[in-house]
Amino acid sequence: MHNTDAGVEGNDVAAAGQVFAADRVVATVEELRTLQLDRMRWSLGHAYDNVPHYRTAFDSAGVRVEDLRELADLARFPFTTKADLRESYPFGMFAVPREEVVRIHASSGTTGKPTVVGYTRDDIDMWATVMARSIHAAGGRRGDLLHVVYGYGLFTGGLGAHYGAERLGCTVVPVSGGMTARQVQLIQDFRPRVIMVTPSYFLAILDEMEAQGVDPKETPLEIGIFGAEPWTEPMRQEVQRRSNIRAVDIYGLSEVIGPGVSQESGDTQDGLHLWEDHFYPEVVDPITGEVLPDGQEGELVLTSLTKQALPVVRYRTRDLTTLQPGTAYPQFRRMAKITGRSDDMMIVRGVNVFPSQIEEHLLAVEGLAPHYLCVLTRPGRMDELTVQVEAASAHAGEAERAAMAMKLRGRVKERVGVTIEVEVVAPHSLERSLGKAKRISDQRPR
Repeated sequence: MHNTDAGVEGNDVAAAGQVFAADRVVATVEELRTLQLDRMRWSLGHAYDNVPHYRTAFDSAGVRVEDLRELADLARFPFTTKADLRESYPFGMFAVPREEVVRIHASSGTTGKPTVVGYTRDDIDMWATVMARSIHAAGGRRGDLLHVVYGYGLFTGGLGAHYGAERLGCTVVPVSGGMTARQVQLIQDFRPRVIMVTPSYFLAILDEMEAQGVDPKETPLEIGIFGAEPWTEPMRQEVQRRSNIRAVDIYGLSEVIGPGVSQESGDTQDGLHLWEDHFYPEVVDPITGEVLPDGQEGELVLTSLTKQALPVVRYRTRDLTTLQPGTAYPQFRRMAKITGRSDDMMIVRGVNVFPSQIEEHLLAVEGLAPHYLCVLTRPGRMDELTVQVEAASAHAGEAERAAMAMKLRGRVKERVGVTIEVEVVAPHSLERSLGKAKRISDQRPR
């Protein structure tokens, strides 16, 4: 099957396994670039013609859709930010009449007005397509029983995973988050092969299994598709050490579509292939906005190519990554695992620190568990960072905890370049997240 659209078309569920097998090339890079340019011209025109924000933004920047003669010309067009979506709350960014929108999702709105996302019926179909592709890339197959722990409702994770799994032909168990003891019971009773969950909550599920006397390595789970929050390579190794699953990364964000923008191959586990036939990636300097060449780290910027209800042009994700050549899917570029966001960066005494850096080093200290919180305070004139981290064992004595704290302080000072305080606390004393983990508690005076 040779298909430049690189999608699961219509009701051809079986095509997911055929089209997206790792050894099947569905389009050359040259064919993909031609497809991207055609779709980008359509998307820019669709946005300009139907969204007042984009009409004003393009006119203010002095650019027209006709100026896009090659893909590199996209750099002439203005960025879109989360603030733009909030200023157009609730439906001002929709490019179709509200009556043509069949579903609405929204962010939590914890830091301001929520960002609202709409989908036409075709958008839902495309989303199911890229999610089926993602689950297949991870190793899921038609007939697999798939346990969805992502939250359902306005959050995009649960329904995004659900529709994609059904499109692939899986049997879906729509559990959602919470009720951890019941999660363990259903995994034992229903015997799913695949689980889709945030990595931090999967650790809580593993803890609950062990508390119930269940050996995680004896469960039927073979594949874990982890997303919705940054996680590190040491976290992957911790998960795989404690269970028999192959842990792979999925990436997306509601403003662009939800999960399914990119997916790590279960065969290679070497970064996330971007489904570039629907989402065009750039990496830019977070400060200057200059487009960076592939291989250089910067902020990921995404432009939708096929979305109808809510097209996005050069959306600044704030996620930091690099673009690299494809491996399992050679026509699609890979993005390195997201380990930080530009707006999650902590500046402690002049040093840039990300929670992922702390996670990497605490997982290298024997006796510490992967449950932690970075607490920022300002007791005097200078900011201080205290890392609260759980001991892996309740039997760790005061001297043992002090030694672990000293070792973590030393690693962070030597390898990150900042002095921190470390509090090693008892197991299960830090709040568990049922969705995205909270890694920073900013207690500095405003």
